[in-house]
Amino acid sequence: MKEFDELIEIMAKLRAPGGCPWDREQTLETLKPYLLEEAYETIEAMGIGGEELKGELGDLLLQVVFQAQIMSENGEFSIEDVVKKLNDKLVRRHPHVFADIKANTSGEVIVNWDRIKAEEKEHQNRKSVLDGIPAHLPPLAKAMKLQGKAAKVGFDWENIDGAIDKMEEELEEFRDAFKSGDKKQLKEEIGDLIFSLVNVARLADIDIVDSLINTNKKFDTRFRYIEEKCNVKEASLDEMDKLWNEAKIKERNVHKQ
Repeated sequence: MKEFDELIEIMAKLRAPGGCPWDREQTLETLKPYLLEEAYETIEAMGIGGEELKGELGDLLLQVVFQAQIMSENGEFSIEDVVKKLNDKLVRRHPHVFADIKANTSGEVIVNWDRIKAEEKEHQNRKSVLDGIPAHLPPLAKAMKLQGKAAKVGFDWENIDGAIDKMEEELEEFRDAFKSGDKKQLKEEIGDLIFSLVNVARLADIDIVDSLINTNKKFDTRFRYIEEKCNVKEASLDEMDKLWNEAKIKERNVHKQ
């Protein structure tokens, strides 16, 4: 594709002698925060679509091309190698499309995917089903991954009711820890409570990270509405709570339209 080839050429020029001083200074280590930032901005743009998403996908792609260029300069691999490895992986892990394996449901696809993945060279040294989960994955996302991996070998609730009961049990333990005033125990119980809530969300087929992102947006919108309507430094809690409810009603009316 002409545009993709042009992107690779631009990145190479930016990194070459006489190119951009900032780009030339970057390493895999310095690019880590930018990759995370672009990933989160892309997630946000996915809820918007259009030009916003197009731009953020481009920024995310840049991070891939940037890292591949650095590795190419180090003589390790090129962007072509990255794409070839991805192409090979997609074909290998979709034998129901590119070979004669049958898979009529998503569940069958996942079983085949996991079996093929386990047979691949880079995964053969894994001893635990939990191996392969990124160490620096954000905590909520990591909790979902841990639970999902364990569930694949049968370590899971039979249904969501058991997970809800466990969440309520953890809530009671949190209350007891709060009453005791033991800060260390309280911290542990909050972690257990959040982990149990992640389990409930997983079994309800809800992405808890996405759910929390939406809740954060709601809070942001409603609190800004309060700020527009009153001086929050002088207003009483009752006044602010009334405006909060007004903001909720406005949201519902917008959703009905």
